[in-house]
Amino acid sequence: MGLKKRSKVSAEFSMSSLTDIIFLLLIFFMLTSSLVAPNALNLKLPGSTKSRTSAPTQVRDVRISRSGQYFLDNKRRSLDNLERDLQQIARRTNPAITISPDKGTPTEHVIAIMDMAMRYNINGVLTTDEK
Repeated sequence: MGLKKRSKVSAEFSMSSLTDIIFLLLIFFMLTSSLVAPNALNLKLPGSTKSRTSAPTQVRDVRISRSGQYFLDNKRRSLDNLERDLQQIARRTNPAITISPDKGTPTEHVIAIMDMAMRYNINGVLTTDEK
């Protein structure tokens, strides 16, 4: 009985497992690419500049109480009145405010003031009082 040895190497390659891996990688990168640009606030960070900037004429203080009451330079204001006051401040050259929320103030109240400052192009600095 004569048995022949197979010396021929098979040149076939199964691509099905490779395509599965490629599709999994494609799905992974599609899901993670949406996380690259999260929604964030546009913050002005300190840095060095060659041009000289003028200091604000007067920095006004907006304080927010824990219960959601707004104060402009320690005078109580409603949100509508405060917006009108910020419009007046925005007419000055280089307007600036500080936003001082009390500890435990809901974030929505702080964001409302930050939105107004951004809308009227007022420089705002968020301060916290750690007592």
